[in-house]
Amino acid sequence: MKFSEAWLREWVDPGLGREDLLHQLTMAGLEVDGVDPVAGAFSGVVVAEVASVVPHPDADKLRVCEVDDGETVHQVVCGAPNVKAGMRTAFARVGAVLPENFKIKKAKLRGVESHGMLCSASELGLGDDHDGIMSLQVGSLGDQVSDVLDTNDVIVDLDLTPNRGDCLSMKGIAREVGVLNNATVTFPPITQIEAEIDSTFPVRISHAEGCPRYLGRVIRGVDLSRSTPLWMQERLRRCGLRSIDPIVDVTNYVLIELGQPMHAFDLDQLSGEIDVRLATAGEKLTLLDGQEVVLDEQTLLIADGSGPVAIAGVMGGERSGVQSATKDVFLECAYFAPLAVAGTARRYGLHTDASHRYERGVDFELQFDAMARATELLLELVGGQPGPVVETAKVQALPVASEVTLRHSRLHELLGVEIGADRVDEALQRLGLAVVSRDDASWRVRSPSHRFDIAIEADLVEEVCRVYGYNNIPSQAPHTALSLRDVKLEQSPETHLKQYLAGLGLQEVITYTFVEPGLLDLFDPGAKPLMLANPMSREQSAMRTNMFPGLVDALKQNRARQLSRVALFELGLVFQQGEQDIEQPQKLGGLLWGQRAPESWHARHDATDFFDLKGVVDSLCEWAGHRRVDYEPVASRILHPGQSARLKIDGQSAGLLGRLHPEIEAELELDGVFVFELDAGRVLARPRRQYARVSKFPTVRRDLAVVIPRSVNAADIEASARKAAGVHLVEFRLFDVYEGKGIDSNEKSLAIGLTYQSQTATLTDDEVATSAGAVMATLAERFGARQR
Repeated sequence: MKFSEAWLREWVDPGLGREDLLHQLTMAGLEVDGVDPVAGAFSGVVVAEVASVVPHPDADKLRVCEVDDGETVHQVVCGAPNVKAGMRTAFARVGAVLPENFKIKKAKLRGVESHGMLCSASELGLGDDHDGIMSLQVGSLGDQVSDVLDTNDVIVDLDLTPNRGDCLSMKGIAREVGVLNNATVTFPPITQIEAEIDSTFPVRISHAEGCPRYLGRVIRGVDLSRSTPLWMQERLRRCGLRSIDPIVDVTNYVLIELGQPMHAFDLDQLSGEIDVRLATAGEKLTLLDGQEVVLDEQTLLIADGSGPVAIAGVMGGERSGVQSATKDVFLECAYFAPLAVAGTARRYGLHTDASHRYERGVDFELQFDAMARATELLLELVGGQPGPVVETAKVQALPVASEVTLRHSRLHELLGVEIGADRVDEALQRLGLAVVSRDDASWRVRSPSHRFDIAIEADLVEEVCRVYGYNNIPSQAPHTALSLRDVKLEQSPETHLKQYLAGLGLQEVITYTFVEPGLLDLFDPGAKPLMLANPMSREQSAMRTNMFPGLVDALKQNRARQLSRVALFELGLVFQQGEQDIEQPQKLGGLLWGQRAPESWHARHDATDFFDLKGVVDSLCEWAGHRRVDYEPVASRILHPGQSARLKIDGQSAGLLGRLHPEIEAELELDGVFVFELDAGRVLARPRRQYARVSKFPTVRRDLAVVIPRSVNAADIEASARKAAGVHLVEFRLFDVYEGKGIDSNEKSLAIGLTYQSQTATLTDDEVATSAGAVMATLAERFGARQR
């Protein structure tokens, strides 16, 4: 909402300077978004009259003018097409300075001297009109144009919240300033214009919910050859609207002044009757801007006997619009319900001042005053004979003023400061809120028709606070006792888990929990994901059932930015449909891709493999304190058949890890992607620690090289060896695997390190040899192993 400060001060005197006034508006919730001068900086420009105009002797498009500035007559060469004898205009004397420091000097144009310059509005920064020189109907000869047009004024741009539609007018802003400063507001007098003729045009309301009230008035014999006076043009310009013709300017002026949108039809182009109805699908309307729209069934229309003539509350139609030859007009002034107009303009790619106001709400008792004001201005500007104002209304569909109770205790509770009852009484009175009933503890308040945003008690608290002044509420730090939160000893904190993974070289990512259904089907074939009712896009329409889609998407984005090594993890929820309800287990996902180590002169450029991934999971399990960690082969449609495993903690499944299936990698145009997804609850679970005394006796190690079938898993070898070695085995280590020359193609050789230590004595060679022999015998018996 743009407005002129000078125009505002004609309505109300706040007793504040410009900066204080603008600050006050912002602090009251009417945020000042910008302040601009109404004109460029100029000096030496005065009101002057063109005494005579003769053609230039040596230029067809130039005129030689005699210009009287009240002191002397100057010869000025002018090329404006609208210059004529008798007109008053802005004259820049020799020595004048125009915007952008343009200095006026005596000049000779095609052999004729010119002592000054006749100025257009654009040359003075008073608008964009550069088609001709200004026509001034105000001021005396010799008066400074800057004084006559009050160019010390500024244009203030307010950024209003959607609930403050009552401030989308000069009346609303002046009323607000009056409330804030307890100042009297001088509203322009509204004179009810009596009918001079009996002409009317019939109106019918077929959709009362969208239009409960419609006022119409016929005015015959208007003269559109007249021009809009400069004072009105300037006020409209300073409020962000350009002058079009006197009738449109009057309706726009009333919109800015009172906040009531209006429309004028060419009466001769209307037929039958006005009908306010919903459109029929497929109806077409050519709007005033020349755009043809195909209407839908949700659009509220103004129609006559020949079809649509306007989109209600948005824009009129070209067929019934006022033209230069118009003699008779039909003025429309209606109340359209916000819900009937909301979204209509956006559906057709439009945004108008009328729709902006109707969507936020217009005073439902304003229409009669607006019609009277528009009639008065029209008769003053273009003449004519008014007919009677005809109201068509569905009273039961009109809004009803709301009544809200304000409790004194609630006011104190929300604001944290004690405001006396007398101050509350004063604030309510200044706001125009009628007190229906009152006791020592509360007020029952009825809101005025222009404050349709007051619906609940919190709204009244806000209004009282605005009048009281936000700056008057002291800033106080809350005083409260902070208790220590419970620490779960049986569970590791999530932050510690994230810090540990970051220490391993992985970076945390946070991805969307909703993904593209096709991508989800790739990573969880056959799953039935939960679909969003109102997704932002199809690419984000399904809730994820595992962590892989987000991690792989993050990999693709980082790879596209030339990264050669990516290591990621994410801790989050997945969403799965259970038998009775939605299950949301927490999962820990991870991804490795690219080089094993950052590029360096001392590091090999080996690619990440399955054992790098397993090393991360092993390290994570060791950090968590899990001792019974096992891996077993897994058949998965999303993991590589030969490079995947299921993690088991204490004999229970805790997740999957491995390389993505070759088909999935080919589909995603990726290669060598290793992922894991673990049950976060199992990983975060902290087993109870048990103290074990550190032995003071030395360790003894025996290494075995055994040949076993290739089908035997190393995990089975370890389990059998530990069981056969006895209680003194403290470490089993597989330190080499050999397949090749000297070994059958169906066999492999494992190098095993067995470390022994006793808590009570130094172990002898015989004891160690006996245990190692028992291990070898067990492996030979179970797996057909032989010592190499």
